[in-house]
Amino acid sequence: MAKQGSGLDFLGEGMKKRTGDPWMPAPRYGQSLKGLTINLIVRDVARSVDFARRVLGAAVVYADADFAVLRQGDAEWMLHADHSYSDHALKGSLVGGDVRGIGAELRLHGRDPDQAEAAARARGDTVLAGAIDKPHGLREAYILDPDGYCWVPDRPLEAPINPLQRRN
Repeated sequence: MAKQGSGLDFLGEGMKKRTGDPWMPAPRYGQSLKGLTINLIVRDVARSVDFARRVLGAAVVYADADFAVLRQGDAEWMLHADHSYSDHALKGSLVGGDVRGIGAELRLHGRDPDQAEAAARARGDTVLAGAIDKPHGLREAYILDPDGYCWVPDRPLEAPINPLQRRN
């Protein structure tokens, strides 16, 4: 049993907090997915949805206490609450984990990094690196979400930096 307040207070197998029906049956949604998808396991879906909306500029496709689908531009990703993973193989890995996703960057192309940085700072989120023009032709910022996942909103530079050109 997880310690109190860890976000992993499992009360039973397959515990769901949702009341009512989701926007579509899980098998139909699961079978609709193609290519690479991102599923983030989070302590609090509502808190993570708020971050995604305000900082990443995401639209909410669907959200309840257990699960959410978010979209920004062409990118779509999922959130699952810790408590919904009580029977999942990752359950043990989540216990006591203060920061998640170490070593992974979640790059959100087309989200203005300056706007994302300003929204993150206004919310009190951790900005690892503020918006800056990079030699690979993107302006980007590094921002941690409430669960410690590192998001990198970026946009193409109008005139890419020439790494051979000397800067003063």
